[in-house]
Amino acid sequence: MTDMPVFGAGIWHFATYKDRYATEGYGPEVGLIEQIDKAGAVGELSVVDLNWPFAGFDGTLDDVRAALTRNGLRAVAITPEIYNREYVKGSITNPDPAVRRKALTLLDEAARLAKSLNCDYVKLWFGQDGWDYPFQVNYHDIWRLAVDGLRELVGAHPDIRFVIEYKPREPRNKIIFPNAARTLLGIQQVGLDNLGVLLDFGHSLYGLETPADAAQLCIDHGKLFAIDVNDNFRGWDDDMVVGSVHLVETFEFFHTLRRNNWDGVWQLDQFPFREDSVEAARDAVRFLKAIHRALEALDEKALAAAQAGHDALAARRLVLDVLLRSMAEEGTA
Repeated sequence: MTDMPVFGAGIWHFATYKDRYATEGYGPEVGLIEQIDKAGAVGELSVVDLNWPFAGFDGTLDDVRAALTRNGLRAVAITPEIYNREYVKGSITNPDPAVRRKALTLLDEAARLAKSLNCDYVKLWFGQDGWDYPFQVNYHDIWRLAVDGLRELVGAHPDIRFVIEYKPREPRNKIIFPNAARTLLGIQQVGLDNLGVLLDFGHSLYGLETPADAAQLCIDHGKLFAIDVNDNFRGWDDDMVVGSVHLVETFEFFHTLRRNNWDGVWQLDQFPFREDSVEAARDAVRFLKAIHRALEALDEKALAAAQAGHDALAARRLVLDVLLRSMAEEGTA
């Protein structure tokens, strides 16, 4: 049996959630150190992705390091907050040159922090970079700003990886990097080896992609640097516990990773609004362990034969047999 993968989570998994109905949040405020402690309490996580700047945190970086060490965790990534109110018209594509420069300065700080924490990558999520209405932007100009800004940032830090997390929409009606293909096109135009893709399973579902196909496309271009996993009903980015809805497509996604010998972190990007955050993470990891067990048991030769003939029913029987059996075994382990 192959070794169990490394499991991780975005630190926001353990935060307090708000929306336009519960504006004060669905629970008491949870500070950064407590979030790290909650991640440690899961007992199955090895790494966390940290936001920057550390919102509402008045401690020191040494305090953060100590909390990570105390909980047996490592920071795998830094996600700079270039998607908040300050960047309402975009970060590196903002029409105001001063705001674009401010965003690039923040991204530069995030890269330096990531290197000081020995992270694997800096995550770039351009949620405010895009448009909401027809004729609102010049599409040529906004794309050029994105490519040039990325080239400046990524080229200044050749010793660490950067990943673009694509998403079709929210908060903008149209985000400039909405899917795997357009993101790969942008990365190709930037032309730097240390820029790749973070494929968020839920974003791929929401964008009506087949996540396994999107993963294969990124792998074929040598650009699948990281993944986040969760689930949704395909109508919104619900960030539900992984495996809640799309069992077979989640299994196919991880099968694609395994078939290509992709060995990165299996990272959670979940928002347990009304659930206990520690238990939600534990439940997700139990499911991911069942996925791993099923991948070990899958008859690859029989599956290859079924796929060679495009035999959907034969493939379905093979997959459901190992997947449901492995889930039952994991539940009683």
